[in-house]
Amino acid sequence: MDLNNKVAIITGASGGIGEAVAKDLDAAGMKLVLTARSQDKLEHLVSSLNNATFVVSEITDIELPQKLVDKAINTFGQLDVVFSNAGVMTVGSIEEVDIEKICEMVRINVESIYRMAYTALRHFKKTGSGFLINTSSISGLKTVPNIGAYCGTKFAVEAFTDSLRMELAGTGIGVSCIEPGTVETGLYNNWDEKNKDFVHSGGALQPEDIARCVRFILEQPSHVLIPRMLAVPANQPV
Repeated sequence: MDLNNKVAIITGASGGIGEAVAKDLDAAGMKLVLTARSQDKLEHLVSSLNNATFVVSEITDIELPQKLVDKAINTFGQLDVVFSNAGVMTVGSIEEVDIEKICEMVRINVESIYRMAYTALRHFKKTGSGFLINTSSISGLKTVPNIGAYCGTKFAVEAFTDSLRMELAGTGIGVSCIEPGTVETGLYNNWDEKNKDFVHSGGALQPEDIARCVRFILEQPSHVLIPRMLAVPANQPV
């Protein structure tokens, strides 16, 4: 895909991977529709970009996916890419974990991905082109004690994304997922020091590293599809 003047939606865009992807796609000449919960952060980000707008919302708002698609079309006249990136990570032992937070994580990490995907792909099927990238995780490929529920959400994203890829084969619509290892974002801010030390034991990638992966997937020639891309710190032991 030639990214210049193409239009992308990015969820979870106010920081971390979402912000880095926004900046990289902006540099490639794309027009952006960004969403996150923080209006201040989105306004600050948009002010640094060449051609972007935003929608402030909780990712679990069931009307958000259609609002984003409509915003892209009404503002820029088209929609070419969706990077579905918003997510949270709730962890803990069987005895300590907050079950309500676990269930909210499922809504954010799984339900919102499903809603965004089906809404965007229905539009892509009408236009005959488009590309969806979902943010998964190395935790969508393997499990670790105390983060089973989070792993479950990412395993769901893996299965969902690959099924969509097969369903859409031959349509001109691409579907892929990114599987980051440890990335230096705010995802681990509320963890205790023991768990933080474990996660960072092999170092950490920067959000910009994942942004390069997203752009690499999008810029492949039309006969090439990268269904999934695992990117981890070189010394990550998990």
